[in-house]
Amino acid sequence: MPGGAAGLSPGSGGGTPAGARADLEALCRDGLEWRPAAARGGAGPDARPAAVLVLFGVLDGVPADRDAPAPVAGDLDVLLQRRAATLGHHAGQVAFPGGRLEPGDASAGAAALREAAEEVGLDPSGVDVLGELAPLPVPISRHVVTPVPAWWTRPSDVAAVDHAETVDVFRVPVADLLDPAHRAVTRHRTPGGVWTGPAFTVGDVLVWGFTALVLDGMFDALGWTLPWSPDRVVHP
Repeated sequence: MPGGAAGLSPGSGGGTPAGARADLEALCRDGLEWRPAAARGGAGPDARPAAVLVLFGVLDGVPADRDAPAPVAGDLDVLLQRRAATLGHHAGQVAFPGGRLEPGDASAGAAALREAAEEVGLDPSGVDVLGELAPLPVPISRHVVTPVPAWWTRPSDVAAVDHAETVDVFRVPVADLLDPAHRAVTRHRTPGGVWTGPAFTVGDVLVWGFTALVLDGMFDALGWTLPWSPDRVVHP
């Protein structure tokens, strides 16, 4: 929600890495009710279950660009990737690692870790899964996607493994995403009309669509959101 936050008290602990992890653990324990706009339309009766890894960690030696006070430590980051432009759905978009659940996956968390290992070479042994959030429908690809917050206890090298799916992998400081100057709204025409949702711009990285909805909802619920204006509109 532009200009405010809900859920945990603002700045309740995110100012240190340990505090940020505690905030995320509390969010997973207490749950998060997505705003109705995030679930608009549903994904249909044939929707397939999927999961994404929302992986936070500490990016050594690369603090956030912004100097102004932020509700999180400057070295707190989140892992993102850029999808290949040739994919049938969400082509070229910035996204979390993840994908469809397979029969051998014991849980959404297990599926998210498996997909991250396949897509970006993540070592799952260095990751603590903190829980699972309520699933969100993604009508365009007919999936119902469970966000899986996680914490990087032992970072491993990551890079695009399968270039047919992923062309770039990067860790973005959360404080840069929270900077009001980097917040925006995107409008995208779909067969059902014009889709309007949150967006983040950091350098040449534009985060919008499902990924931005998840980050926006989590930041609000965590109490990390800084007041920002929805007057800035960007186009994917």
